[in-house]
Amino acid sequence: MSDDGTIRCVWCGSRFVPSPGPGRPQRYCRRSHRQRAYEARQVASDHGLGEDDVLLSKATFISLRDGLFRLEAASDDVATDRSEGVDPDTIIDGLTTVINDVVSIDWEPKAVGEG
Repeated sequence: MSDDGTIRCVWCGSRFVPSPGPGRPQRYCRRSHRQRAYEARQVASDHGLGEDDVLLSKATFISLRDGLFRLEAASDDVATDRSEGVDPDTIIDGLTTVINDVVSIDWEPKAVGEG
């Protein structure tokens, strides 16, 4: 748990404040995410995936790969822009655009190994 009392959803990674009460600690921000995680574990089991394995659609994999490439290129651009004296606000605006694009990728897995 972080200093602000939030935790990350095991399924989507979003931060949320867990509901107080009896029982096991809350791990998901929504019931639907708990259900998706259960379904993903079932598919993983059916495919013999190990606890560190994740099954993604090809489109999701390509989106994530391309997003990481854009982040790498943006990092290189920052170094070049700084050495060329580009205005820091312009650099920040460019980075913000790339980061927002990557963060908005729908990365939901098809299956997640149990671990």
